[in-house]
Amino acid sequence: MMRVDDLVERIAALQRSDLEDWIRDELVAPGRDAESLLFTETEFARVRLICTLRYELEIDADTLPVVLSLIDQLYDTRQRLRSLTAAVATQDKPIQAAIIAAIEKDRESTAPGKEEI
Repeated sequence: MMRVDDLVERIAALQRSDLEDWIRDELVAPGRDAESLLFTETEFARVRLICTLRYELEIDADTLPVVLSLIDQLYDTRQRLRSLTAAVATQDKPIQAAIIAAIEKDRESTAPGKEEI
């Protein structure tokens, strides 16, 4: 866990006022102890991502929540896919083959250029 001062020190481009805005807007959700805000490694990574989006890619402050929401959805989808992959891997080979065949069939029917009938 790290405090605000640690975060600002570790991320050169980070402006404390921007971090305060992101916390207020709930783009970042640090924990708290009796004295200060505390950031996990995950929140630290999120602040770095936000810095990249704002300072390097120049994503507008009003657009930032939308971009972060899409990234969060993508992350959640990847996590679910990993869980599904792990669950399929525990199945017997015939069941795995049936699942893979069903996925391939679905991919073929929804591929660009294919029209549903």
